Amino acid sequence: MGMAVGPKKGSVKNDINVTPLVDVVLVLLIIFMVITPMLQRGKDVKLPQSKSIDEENKESDPIILSVTKDKHIFIESSEYDKEGFSPALKAVLDAKPGRKILLKGDDSLTVGDVREVMEMSRKAGAKSVALGVEEQK
Repeated sequence: MGMAVGPKKGSVKNDINVTPLVDVVLVLLIIFMVITPMLQRGKDVKLPQSKSIDEENKESDPIILSVTKDKHIFIESSEYDKEGFSPALKAVLDAKPGRKILLKGDDSLTVGDVREVMEMSRKAGAKSVALGVEEQK
Protein backbone atom coordinates (compact mmCIF):
# COMPACT_ATOMS: atom_id res chain seq x y z
CA MET A 1 0.00 0.00 0.00
CA GLY A 2 1.43 3.38 -0.96
CA MET A 3 1.77 6.33 1.38
CA ALA A 4 1.11 9.89 0.24
CA VAL A 5 3.96 12.36 0.53
CA GLY A 6 3.02 15.92 1.28
CA PRO A 7 1.35 17.98 3.91
CA LYS A 8 -0.62 15.09 5.43
CA LYS A 9 1.98 12.67 6.70
CA GLY A 10 0.89 9.08 7.10
CA SER A 11 -2.39 9.36 5.18
CA VAL A 12 -3.44 6.47 2.98
CA LYS A 13 -3.37 6.95 -0.79
CA ASN A 14 -6.79 6.53 -2.42
CA ASP A 15 -5.54 5.22 -5.80
CA ILE A 16 -6.49 1.70 -6.88
CA ASN A 17 -3.59 -0.73 -7.12
CA VAL A 18 -4.03 -2.51 -10.48
CA THR A 19 -0.93 -4.68 -10.22
CA PRO A 20 -2.76 -7.74 -8.79
CA LEU A 21 -5.44 -7.40 -11.49
CA VAL A 22 -2.81 -7.31 -14.24
CA ASP A 23 -1.07 -10.34 -12.72
CA VAL A 24 -4.28 -12.37 -12.69
CA VAL A 25 -5.17 -11.37 -16.26
CA LEU A 26 -1.71 -12.32 -17.53
CA VAL A 27 -1.88 -15.71 -15.80
CA LEU A 28 -5.32 -16.38 -17.35
CA LEU A 29 -4.01 -15.34 -20.77
CA ILE A 30 -1.11 -17.79 -20.49
CA ILE A 31 -3.46 -20.59 -19.40
CA PHE A 32 -5.76 -20.00 -22.38
CA MET A 33 -2.79 -19.86 -24.77
CA VAL A 34 -1.55 -23.23 -23.51
CA ILE A 35 -4.96 -24.96 -23.44
CA THR A 36 -6.39 -23.72 -26.77
CA PRO A 37 -4.26 -25.96 -29.04
CA MET A 38 -5.34 -28.98 -26.99
CA LEU A 39 -9.06 -28.38 -27.60
CA GLN A 40 -8.99 -29.79 -31.13
CA ARG A 41 -9.62 -33.50 -31.20
CA GLY A 42 -8.07 -35.86 -33.69
CA LYS A 43 -5.40 -34.82 -36.14
CA ASP A 44 -5.61 -31.66 -38.21
CA VAL A 45 -6.84 -32.52 -41.71
CA LYS A 46 -8.27 -30.41 -44.52
CA LEU A 47 -11.85 -31.63 -44.82
CA PRO A 48 -13.67 -31.87 -48.15
CA GLN A 49 -16.37 -29.27 -48.75
CA SER A 50 -20.07 -30.01 -49.12
CA LYS A 51 -23.05 -27.85 -50.07
CA SER A 52 -25.40 -29.50 -47.59
CA ILE A 53 -24.43 -30.85 -44.21
CA ASP A 54 -26.39 -32.63 -41.48
CA GLU A 55 -26.97 -30.80 -38.23
CA GLU A 56 -24.49 -31.82 -35.57
CA ASN A 57 -25.90 -33.95 -32.80
CA LYS A 58 -24.60 -32.55 -29.49
CA GLU A 59 -26.05 -35.23 -27.22
CA SER A 60 -23.22 -37.74 -27.66
CA ASP A 61 -19.49 -37.27 -27.91
CA PRO A 62 -18.18 -39.15 -30.98
CA ILE A 63 -14.93 -41.06 -31.34
CA ILE A 64 -12.79 -39.10 -33.81
CA LEU A 65 -10.95 -41.04 -36.53
CA SER A 66 -8.57 -39.04 -38.72
CA VAL A 67 -6.82 -39.99 -41.95
CA THR A 68 -4.11 -37.56 -43.01
CA LYS A 69 -3.04 -36.84 -46.57
CA ASP A 70 -0.08 -39.23 -46.19
CA LYS A 71 -2.57 -41.99 -45.21
CA HIS A 72 -1.72 -42.17 -41.51
CA ILE A 73 -4.69 -43.35 -39.41
CA PHE A 74 -5.44 -41.85 -35.99
CA ILE A 75 -7.94 -42.68 -33.26
CA GLU A 76 -8.32 -39.36 -31.45
CA SER A 77 -4.60 -38.38 -31.34
CA SER A 78 -2.98 -41.85 -31.31
CA GLU A 79 -1.54 -43.13 -34.60
CA TYR A 80 -2.05 -46.74 -35.73
CA ASP A 81 -0.96 -48.77 -38.71
CA LYS A 82 -3.52 -50.76 -40.72
CA GLU A 83 -2.89 -53.96 -38.73
CA GLY A 84 -3.18 -52.30 -35.32
CA PHE A 85 -6.11 -50.03 -36.16
CA SER A 86 -8.97 -52.55 -35.93
CA PRO A 87 -7.96 -54.07 -32.55
CA ALA A 88 -7.39 -50.60 -31.08
CA LEU A 89 -10.76 -49.32 -32.33
CA LYS A 90 -12.48 -52.48 -31.04
CA ALA A 91 -10.95 -51.84 -27.61
CA VAL A 92 -12.19 -48.23 -27.64
CA LEU A 93 -15.67 -49.31 -28.76
CA ASP A 94 -15.80 -52.03 -26.08
CA ALA A 95 -14.80 -49.50 -23.41
CA LYS A 96 -17.37 -46.94 -24.59
CA PRO A 97 -20.27 -48.81 -26.22
CA GLY A 98 -22.87 -46.89 -28.18
CA ARG A 99 -20.62 -43.98 -29.12
CA LYS A 100 -20.75 -42.78 -32.70
CA ILE A 101 -17.71 -42.52 -34.94
CA LEU A 102 -16.75 -39.40 -36.89
CA LEU A 103 -14.26 -40.00 -39.72
CA LYS A 104 -12.23 -36.97 -40.76
CA GLY A 105 -10.44 -37.71 -44.03
CA ASP A 106 -8.18 -35.22 -45.80
CA ASP A 107 -9.68 -33.90 -49.04
CA SER A 108 -6.62 -35.06 -51.02
CA LEU A 109 -7.46 -38.73 -50.29
CA THR A 110 -9.25 -40.90 -52.80
CA VAL A 111 -12.67 -42.38 -52.11
CA GLY A 112 -11.02 -45.81 -51.90
CA ASP A 113 -8.73 -44.69 -49.06
CA VAL A 114 -11.64 -43.41 -46.99
CA ARG A 115 -13.79 -46.44 -47.82
CA GLU A 116 -10.98 -48.75 -46.65
CA VAL A 117 -10.89 -47.06 -43.22
CA MET A 118 -14.70 -47.23 -43.03
CA GLU A 119 -14.62 -50.97 -43.75
CA MET A 120 -11.93 -51.53 -41.12
CA SER A 121 -14.10 -49.58 -38.65
CA ARG A 122 -17.14 -51.72 -39.40
CA LYS A 123 -15.10 -54.91 -38.97
CA ALA A 124 -13.97 -53.57 -35.58
CA GLY A 125 -17.62 -53.32 -34.51
CA ALA A 126 -18.71 -49.80 -35.47
CA LYS A 127 -22.41 -49.67 -36.25
CA SER A 128 -22.20 -46.44 -38.27
CA VAL A 129 -19.48 -44.07 -39.39
CA ALA A 130 -20.21 -40.41 -40.12
CA LEU A 131 -17.96 -38.47 -42.49
CA GLY A 132 -16.66 -35.09 -41.43
CA VAL A 133 -17.03 -32.34 -44.05
CA GLU A 134 -16.67 -28.60 -44.14
CA GLU A 135 -19.59 -26.45 -45.23
CA GLN A 136 -19.03 -24.88 -48.63
CA LYS A 137 -19.26 -21.10 -48.53
